[in-house]
Amino acid sequence: MQSEVGPLHTVLLHRPGNELKRLTPRNNDQLLFDAIPWVDRAQEEHDAFAETLRGRGVEVLLLHELLAEALADPRARASAVHSGVDELKVGGDLADTLRSHLSSADAETLAEMLIAGMTFEELPAAEGSSLVRRMHHPHDFAIAPLPNLLFTRDSSAWVGDRVAIAALAMPARRRESALTDLVYAYHPRFSHCSRAYGAHSAPVEGGDVLLLSPGVVAIGVGERTTPAGAESFARSVFADDLAHTVLAVPITQQRASMHLDTVCTMVDRDAVVMYPAIQDSLTAYAMRPDDGGIRVTGPSPFLEAAAEAMDIDHLRVIDTGLDPVTAEREQWEDGNNTLAVAPGVVVAYERNAETNARLEEAGIEVLRISGSELGSGRGGPRCMSCPIIREVL
Repeated sequence: MQSEVGPLHTVLLHRPGNELKRLTPRNNDQLLFDAIPWVDRAQEEHDAFAETLRGRGVEVLLLHELLAEALADPRARASAVHSGVDELKVGGDLADTLRSHLSSADAETLAEMLIAGMTFEELPAAEGSSLVRRMHHPHDFAIAPLPNLLFTRDSSAWVGDRVAIAALAMPARRRESALTDLVYAYHPRFSHCSRAYGAHSAPVEGGDVLLLSPGVVAIGVGERTTPAGAESFARSVFADDLAHTVLAVPITQQRASMHLDTVCTMVDRDAVVMYPAIQDSLTAYAMRPDDGGIRVTGPSPFLEAAAEAMDIDHLRVIDTGLDPVTAEREQWEDGNNTLAVAPGVVVAYERNAETNARLEEAGIEVLRISGSELGSGRGGPRCMSCPIIREVL
C-alpha cells in the first residue's frame, strides 16, 4: 500500500450483523451512532457495496469470517476470551464464569459473541448469589457490542507491506483493535505480515491516515488522533523506511469532522475531494526523519505542504462549488468520504448528488451505492473499507 488510489486488489470489510440490533435510543449515543439503523436494509446496502467492489475485480475479505477462522488457533482463542471480559466491570467471580462460557463456545459462536456482545440476561446460569447480576438491568451489557466494527478503516491501516493496528480513542471502540489484531496475528492469510504500529501506542485511527503518494503520509489530528499519536506513528514509519514525510493536519474536534477522511479523500494520483469550508484554512506540520529523531516544520497551508512533499506542482482540489448549506449537508452525509478503486474511479454514496456531479465534471468516475442506513454511524465508503493490497502506480 503506497497510495490511496492504486488499483485496489484486496479489501477488508465487515458485514453488519446482530451488533447493530443492540442499538436502542437509550444507548446509541454511547455506541457512537446518530440513529437506529434498519439492520436488514443496512445489510442489503453493504452487500451491494461488496458486489460493486467485486464487480471491479476486488477481492473482498469479511472480518467476521476471518475472525472465526483465526479463533481456530488456541492462542487466538485465549487472547480473545481475555480481551472480551472486563473484570473491573463484572467482578472476579462473574468474570471467571463468563470466561469459562466463552472458552466452551465453538469458533463461530465465540466470534459472534465477541462482536454482538452479551447482556446480563444472556449470561449462563450460576449457583449462588451475585450482587453484580442483581444490580444490573437484564439488558445491560456484560460484553458490549461493537457496532462500529462496520468501519474497518479505523482499526487498522496498511502502509507499504506492513499493517498498523490503531489505538482507538473512544471507549466504545477500543476492543475493536484487539479483535482486528487477532486476525492479523493468527489468521493464516496474514502469517507473514509485519507491523508498522501497535495498538498500545498513543491514539491513532485509520480514518485519519491518508497515503498521499509513495513516501508521503497525512495524519489528521483532532477528535480521535492525538498529536502524540501522530508523532509516534511518524517515528514508526520512519524507522521502517515506509515514508520520508508525514504531515500532521489539525482538524476541528467535533463529530462532523471526526477523521481527516470526513473532509478530504484522494480521488486520483494528484487530486482530492475536499469540504469547501476548510480548503483555505487547512494547515499541516511536516515531520521528516533527522539523525534518528524527527524534524518538524510548519504549520503551512496543507495543499502547499502536500504538493511539496509529493514533488508535484500542485494538488488538484475538486471544487464542489456548493452553497454553504448544501456543502455542510453533504459533508455530514459523507460526501467527501470516497473510496478509490483505481485512479479516477471512486465509490460514493448516491445521496450526495451535488458532490458526485462535480466529481464527474472533473473527470472522476463515480460508482454510486445506497447508504441510507449504513451512514447512521457517520461513515462512508472509505470508512467502511480497509484496503490491504493495491497495485503500485
